[in-house]
Amino acid sequence: IMSVTYNYHAHTWRCSHASGTEEAYIREAIAGGIPHMGFSDHAPFLFPDGQESYYRIPMAQARDYFDTLNALREKYSAQINIQIGFEMEYYPSFFPAMLNTARSLGCEYLILGQHFSGDERPKGFYVANPTDDPALLKEYVTNVLTAMKTGLFSYVAHPDIFNFTGAETVYEEEMRKLCVAARELNIPLEINFLGMRAKRHYPQDRFWRLAGEEGAPVTFGYDSHDVEGACDSASLPHALELVKRYSLNYIGQPKLILLQDR
Repeated sequence: IMSVTYNYHAHTWRCSHASGTEEAYIREAIAGGIPHMGFSDHAPFLFPDGQESYYRIPMAQARDYFDTLNALREKYSAQINIQIGFEMEYYPSFFPAMLNTARSLGCEYLILGQHFSGDERPKGFYVANPTDDPALLKEYVTNVLTAMKTGLFSYVAHPDIFNFTGAETVYEEEMRKLCVAARELNIPLEINFLGMRAKRHYPQDRFWRLAGEEGAPVTFGYDSHDVEGACDSASLPHALELVKRYSLNYIGQPKLILLQDR
């Protein structure tokens, strides 16, 4: 069975829903034969109303995130190549400010993890919650497409996270747009291993069937939230089975889009 030589989707304890130290993640990755690693914790952001999201790195810990990882990058430089980035949403009202924050902190790359339809605040819809409302699905897809077109995101994390319970024809029409854009813009879509580990509603077969039909580039993401998840070989057979079942265009290690080059 093949092995995965990269992990660009890893969180830290700072997001308050992950555990373990960065060093333990790095050691686990090295032990698992992963020479390329990226940390992409949830991007810190202070909303204009003074609020911060409950699931992001607090602004007060953002510098520490980079200081800690920079020191570890140096310590383990002979064994592993480490990049320091963020998983971030595209919110129409806040994106320029979010991007400025990420850049000012020294973020090296971004992956798109669109967790809300719309702007999150003051009242966004959390897309893992079930809904049969086509308007919310369309808003999600529109924002993902807009994000992809910025050319700033290295890939789309869990593109199939939207938990749509409405008409299949609507789901297919909207998600096909996303898969076509991924192919045309050459931006990979991630098969998310956390979804498998935690037995969530994704990866969704109906989404990956469309990705296969459209020839969208596909990559793997461990979405590490604990030390064991830093090298999740247990989920690999399931991911490879998805690739085979839907003739997916698995590209392997994605090429990171470095923000300093943009």
